[in-house]
Amino acid sequence: MHVTRLVIKDFRNYHAADLQLDSGIHVFEGANGQGKTNLVEAIAYLGSLKSHRVSKDAALVRFGAQQAVVRAELAHGMRRLSIDVEINKSGANRARVHNSQVKARELSRFFTTVVFAPEDLALVRDDPSGRREFLDALLVIHSPRFAETIANYERVLKQRNTLLRSAKSQRIPADKLGTLEIWNDQLIELGTKIIVGRLDLVQRLRPHLAAAYRALADADHGADITMRVSALADAATLMDEDDDGGERGGDITVDEIRERFRTRLLQAQPRELDRGLTLVGPHRDDATFWLNGLPARITASHGESWSFALSLKLASAQLIRAESRTGDPVLILDDVFAELDGGRRERLSRAIGDFEQVLITCAVLADIPEPLRQHRIRIQSGTILERVAAATDGIESNTGIESDTEGEHDESQ
Repeated sequence: MHVTRLVIKDFRNYHAADLQLDSGIHVFEGANGQGKTNLVEAIAYLGSLKSHRVSKDAALVRFGAQQAVVRAELAHGMRRLSIDVEINKSGANRARVHNSQVKARELSRFFTTVVFAPEDLALVRDDPSGRREFLDALLVIHSPRFAETIANYERVLKQRNTLLRSAKSQRIPADKLGTLEIWNDQLIELGTKIIVGRLDLVQRLRPHLAAAYRALADADHGADITMRVSALADAATLMDEDDDGGERGGDITVDEIRERFRTRLLQAQPRELDRGLTLVGPHRDDATFWLNGLPARITASHGESWSFALSLKLASAQLIRAESRTGDPVLILDDVFAELDGGRRERLSRAIGDFEQVLITCAVLADIPEPLRQHRIRIQSGTILERVAAATDGIESNTGIESDTEGEHDESQ
């Protein structure tokens, strides 16, 4: 699936913009603060309902406006589709497919994006929450129903923590907490689904990760990923189902996960009451990234961490490509090439060359390998220009591009 037209209104620093796109590779070129990242961020938002730059949707709405609109026309083979999202500063966001309202979480059924930005180095180096978010976002793309499961788990977790804090402050013993068992049952049921989903996802992602790292680094450093599951107290592999509906192979069954979760929760209960906090469950789990049999978070160099983080995103794109009914995700590389040496730039260029649509942002065109400069869209002084460089000997054209931007621009754009 690729974007053929992007229309935005009151998004970031744009009053309005209307941009025509083709399949293939597009380079958004411009100095910092011109708004080039805002355009690809709008496309990325349609695929994930999240910004890769800010945590609050309100920051996406232009200053002085109450609502931003992002609309895209999509194509895949002979199929055509239009989707749009209203981002509201107050009130719920609204999503439509072919002008029919749908639940926002269902958009991933129709359109997906994979974004890599310098901030993604945190996946390798920072705390577990980012890694959990990364896995859960992939889960939702593959099975949109997981969005509801995750939301329900977070709701139950919040209620259980409230009960534990109340018990701590009032010195109420566990056997006097009549509702604790009810919350335990719900936490275990929902948490087991998330654990199973993550373990299965990791197994499917592993070969793509190893291949992507080999392609980028031009070496086999044994890139791998495993899950550390607090309910199991160790890394685990989910068993496969046989033809009779039973389970075989692997390390652990779904029923065993459920029972070990319950056991670990009961064991942790005295400490939970002491701290007023749930200490076992998917919210405490982590993914471990490996290079040469060692944890990448501790041993990887800066360059290796960059290659690993980028490999994770390429592996995600390959996994979506292999499993999606809507074709490739739109691959977005936001200011990535400036951080790579010449060899990695060339290898990344080859790795992304066959994706249906790739959107690249850069401040310096020389950072982008020549084969990727098929289509250039220059953003300069608040004006969007289109230039087809290699095929037209430097002839520029404004055809199909309209924009209306504010005079002031965010420094981060």
